[in-house]
Amino acid sequence: MNEKSEKKEKYRHISVRENLHDMATDLYEAGIIDEKTMRRFDEKYLPKVKDLSPSEIKKLRQREKMSQPLFALHLNTTPSTIKQWEQGLKHPSGLSLKLLNVVEKHGLAMLA
Repeated sequence: MNEKSEKKEKYRHISVRENLHDMATDLYEAGIIDEKTMRRFDEKYLPKVKDLSPSEIKKLRQREKMSQPLFALHLNTTPSTIKQWEQGLKHPSGLSLKLLNVVEKHGLAMLA
């Protein structure tokens, strides 16, 4: 596969929004756009972190065919935390919620 085909394949699975952000990042790294403009792109085009309900977290884990302990290991947390998320006793936030969003969108293999 040549370089052009590889790029085409890479971008086939990426949304227009993500493509625009990638292009802006490239322009920023090349010194063509400034930091302030890049921040505006980040605010506008980076995907928003979606809140996940307890049942969505459980379905996500089941979709990945994982036990709570194994899912916890992949997310660098404890089985107890996964159980509490799935029961609605605790709610993931920050980096944990972001990781769950990545897993929801791209699958657990993305973290490997």
